[in-house]
Amino acid sequence: MRNWYHIFPKNTGLSLYAWIIFCLLPFYFIIRSSDTVEIFIGIIMIILFFAVYRLSFIKRGWTVYVSIGIEIVINVGMTLYFGYVYFALFLAFYIGNVQNKIGFVTLYVVHLVTTTTAIAFGFFIQSQTFYTQLPFIIITIIGVILLPFNLYSRNKQERLEGQLEDANKRISQLRVVEERQRIARDLHDTLGQKLSLIGLKSDLAKKLVEIDAAKAKKEISDIHQTARTALKEVRELVSDMKGTKLKDELERIKQVVEAAQMKYLQKGELDLSNTPLLVENVLSMCLKEAITNVVKHSNANTCQVVLRNEPGELVILVEDNGVGLLENMEDLNGHGIEGMKERLDFVNGSLLFDSSTNGTRLTIKVPTVIQQTGEGES
Repeated sequence: MRNWYHIFPKNTGLSLYAWIIFCLLPFYFIIRSSDTVEIFIGIIMIILFFAVYRLSFIKRGWTVYVSIGIEIVINVGMTLYFGYVYFALFLAFYIGNVQNKIGFVTLYVVHLVTTTTAIAFGFFIQSQTFYTQLPFIIITIIGVILLPFNLYSRNKQERLEGQLEDANKRISQLRVVEERQRIARDLHDTLGQKLSLIGLKSDLAKKLVEIDAAKAKKEISDIHQTARTALKEVRELVSDMKGTKLKDELERIKQVVEAAQMKYLQKGELDLSNTPLLVENVLSMCLKEAITNVVKHSNANTCQVVLRNEPGELVILVEDNGVGLLENMEDLNGHGIEGMKERLDFVNGSLLFDSSTNGTRLTIKVPTVIQQTGEGES
């Protein structure tokens, strides 16, 4: 809510002292009159004007237009009977702060017509008074013409800047949330796979320690190396997520599958010569998560990865001969599957499941030409 001193307009190019003078001047014009009744009426009109003017900043809706109508009538009366035209500047300031475009234009036209008409009649009624203050009257008319548009444009710009600032804050918040989700996915996809591999090799080493000490020692060495690799990747994720090459990922998933004592098969190759690094990273992370799910949930003894270049898209098939996805759907509805879908959606890719009692086939498809979606543009 505005304070009482906001009756003096701000950001109009005039100082507070100039507006105080405009408030005191009407008393001078009234006191000049020798008629006591006119002095009394003039003082009542001044008090009424400032009271209604102050209320117009508080009121909302149609009452605002009633208040301005009363102020326009008082302005015309003060101009015709006392030769005081400067209430028009107060009205011009207030009209410039009207946000509704139709209301602004209507009030602007009405105020401009009534003010200029009253001044024109004033030159015939009180010619001497008006001619003595002619330069100030010209300045007042210019203010009535230009001040509302200047304030209207300035207020509109300030509102737009405020909306832009709010939008930027919102975007910053969304970026923080998105970055947190990205870090969570990357940690899950990268660190989760390494920990799974460590767990598998630990179980294997435990079984071999009394049977074949040499093999157990080798598995423990692999565990040590995997832990060092996991630590290195976590450090890289914290600083800046590194790009994951599909060729390197295929080597790692082979180790994971074989460590789980499953047979690993790979067919075909992908031509990634013209593929953006972002798309290759998405494919690598999705393939990593798919293999992790096979190792954890399929109970299979064979895992096959098929790579195909089809017209307009890259295709990766991950197949196993396990128990089938439907029996483990509840376990698979976690961050891994959600992360795969989110990543593929970002590059207009798709994720398809074909599950049966004879195993599961997961199909990852990504178009070779990535188009920005409407959501991404917004």
